[in-house]
Amino acid sequence: MKNNLYNPSMTVQNGCCNDLHTFHIPVMGLGFSIDTPIKVARFGVSSVVSVMEDHLIERMRELHSRSHGFEYIPISVKDDDYRARRITAYLDLMGHIVERQMDKLKKEPFVAGNDIATYFESLPENSAVRTKYECMQSESDAVRKARLQSELRQQLIPGSIDVNIMTKLDRLNYSESGEELPPEFSDASSALRGFAKSRFNSSVVFSAGMNPRLFAYCTTFDEFFPDKEGKLAKKIILKVSDFRSAAIQGKFLAKKGLWVSEFRIESGLNCGGHAFATDGSLMGPILEEFKTRRSELSGELYDICSAALEKSGRFAFKERPAMKVTAQGGVGTYHEHDFLIQYYRLDSVGWGSPFLLVPEVTNVDDETLGRLSKAKREDYFLSNSSPLGVPFNNFRNSSSEEQRLSRISKGRPGSPCYKKFLAFNTEFGPSPLCTASRQYQDLKIKQAKAKAASAGSVVADQELSEIAEKDCLCEGLGASALIKNGIDPPHKLKAVTICPGPNLAYFTGVFSMSDMIGHIYGRKNLLNTHTRPHMFINELLLNIDYLKSEQGKYETDPVTRKPAQLELFRENLMKGIDYYRSIIQRIKLKESGAVDQFLSNLAEAAQLLTGMQLALHTK
Repeated sequence: MKNNLYNPSMTVQNGCCNDLHTFHIPVMGLGFSIDTPIKVARFGVSSVVSVMEDHLIERMRELHSRSHGFEYIPISVKDDDYRARRITAYLDLMGHIVERQMDKLKKEPFVAGNDIATYFESLPENSAVRTKYECMQSESDAVRKARLQSELRQQLIPGSIDVNIMTKLDRLNYSESGEELPPEFSDASSALRGFAKSRFNSSVVFSAGMNPRLFAYCTTFDEFFPDKEGKLAKKIILKVSDFRSAAIQGKFLAKKGLWVSEFRIESGLNCGGHAFATDGSLMGPILEEFKTRRSELSGELYDICSAALEKSGRFAFKERPAMKVTAQGGVGTYHEHDFLIQYYRLDSVGWGSPFLLVPEVTNVDDETLGRLSKAKREDYFLSNSSPLGVPFNNFRNSSSEEQRLSRISKGRPGSPCYKKFLAFNTEFGPSPLCTASRQYQDLKIKQAKAKAASAGSVVADQELSEIAEKDCLCEGLGASALIKNGIDPPHKLKAVTICPGPNLAYFTGVFSMSDMIGHIYGRKNLLNTHTRPHMFINELLLNIDYLKSEQGKYETDPVTRKPAQLELFRENLMKGIDYYRSIIQRIKLKESGAVDQFLSNLAEAAQLLTGMQLALHTK
């Protein structure tokens, strides 16, 4: 007998308040973490799913419906509001699968190898629940052992199934007759509606900056407001780069009665996927400001939010709700993880790219996994391949990079553009094109050649290279999930784009989930033999490289990149160096000579930046 997924009386409570773990798994691409909750939530680990690619979501819903015994009812692109409905159905499916997994887990005996044992053995050693589990394991009295087991079963809470909406991906859509649909049917708004209508309590992570239209659309869903008990069914997480951004976006939402339950700080450059560089502000000083001003921000937002709720006649919070602060980007050791938690008082730390080497957790096809597991540091690079015009962390040995170069060598640069999620450019007419598409690149190259011919010259190789550098992300970032699960990608587009952060260079091999969690909590060491600077040093060096690149562009484009902006970037890096020197004794540098090495790295960086100051002033 098939289970009916669409029973409207069912509401899933999926454990969005699980604080047993001090790490979470961020979103990775369109498909690498698209079903990660099904793999890790039953062990109390929270993760984030991208809900931007509804075609991929629908195929994964079919896969997991059939493999877990749920009825699959297709939602066609010809159905009304199909994008939002696909997302709702998939999120509900995952919630029900996790709910069933938890029911099974709670009934298991406490035997090594069972999921219930893995759940507790995965927890950090300083967890009170882990301590109780160990007491139960060593208890010889049968009655007391049974009582402890009963108490432990009561404390089994799944990890959260959170979703990510990249606010910049908010294309307006059209009906089959070509008529522009209302704004609520844009890509991001449809994804938000799909999340809001799902029947479980969780959070939406808004990334890539403020989208006023999308944020305002949140107010049309009661789930984002407190109920009569003062509780939120759906929560909002903002991924931010600094305190100022958090305050601006938080106040915008608070004025509408919307509470930000978490600010998720991500390193601008020491992360995977798109890299949103700051003005040179580094992770340490940013976290310090959050630590110092967290209570101030929470109080201010609460006052604004409460006034807005009262004015609108909605239910009020019974007390000030929690406002978590978490961080992610470049963390690679237990000591770094523990320092972030303890010193900056973070609620959780995100571990993303290292989980790409864990087949139990993410969707990396065998070919890509093999290449990734043997990669060298030079194989990871910051590219301009994203059609969004934002720097994009890339992998030099990916099949998509091979395909891009092959198309160029054959005189056919660019990609077929079927899904058009990133079709925003209207340079060649009212119909928007994706800058990675073959159609756009062909038009752009012809334009460049015509301009050069009129000037009696030829197009510079650099200009042609910049045009053809854009690559398709809609297909490439989802292909691996399909290939790994034995599903043919649409139109036979099997090239895989993968976007790990540069920190992955220090991990070599393929690992189990237990291995990686053990590494996070200091029970194992999975780092390779490459000398790995501290995460703060890595981020500093990445920012210096970025500044060098921007300075080089300034020499050819002094209008767009002004010296004052470059100097502010440089000054903020210098301030960051001074800050790290001031807290060096508090950073948990355990290895012999690590403090001296850290200070030496700072001195070298400061010397480089001093030289760049002189160079700027001589222009």
